[in-house]
Amino acid sequence: MRNIKLTISYHGKYFSGWQIQKDVITIQEEIEKALSKLLNEDIKITGSGRTDAGVHAIAQIANFHTKNDKIPLAAFVLGINRLLAQGIAILDAQEIDFNFNSRKTAKKKTYIYQIYKGKVISPLEEDFYYLFKYELNFDKMKKASKAFIGEHDFASFAAAKNSTKTTVRTIYDIKWTKTNNKIFFEITGNGFLMKMVRNIIGTLIEIGNNKKSVDCINNILESKNRSFAGATAPAKGLFLKEVFYD
Repeated sequence: MRNIKLTISYHGKYFSGWQIQKDVITIQEEIEKALSKLLNEDIKITGSGRTDAGVHAIAQIANFHTKNDKIPLAAFVLGINRLLAQGIAILDAQEIDFNFNSRKTAKKKTYIYQIYKGKVISPLEEDFYYLFKYELNFDKMKKASKAFIGEHDFASFAAAKNSTKTTVRTIYDIKWTKTNNKIFFEITGNGFLMKMVRNIIGTLIEIGNNKKSVDCINNILESKNRSFAGATAPAKGLFLKEVFYD
């Protein structure tokens, strides 16, 4: 048996998220169908995590086991990309230690959220930015975001239907970049709850729009109440940038 690690990029607009679901098109299902056809065996893949409907990936990581020892990796990448649906590409494939599990052995992840501040956005970019047309104070958002650094209970920023055993996560770093009308928020942590980054962004936008105070984050975290945080930001501005392993 071989253990193959995949680096995957996808355009979230075309899919109802990563995880296989009934009666909708998902990234996991499309890749498994293509792999099963290429390798002539029933292939199941494990992703580093589940991205929601509409969320993009620059470099999602997944792995799978196969009995096939005939197809070289270079030919494998070309072959699988020919079979994949629009909006998904396998960027790289590596044969890796059999104990590697893309989800269980992941140490941290980085996500990027992109905001376009203005009245109108180019149709060539609208799939990848949250267009925000109103007042937005970048400095307030940047200052408020510092409260997320460290280990916290992020129950207030989890999806309403969160089912994880614990809502405690550690945020290692947050970076901001602003170029003309474009704002980029980058966050790195040991893991993220469902819709957590989008709920963080929604809250920071309300701070930038003067609907919440700059120093409200600690109180929201302590409340462990989703209703205290801001609205969920649109999925199309969110990208899984990188997954880190030892």
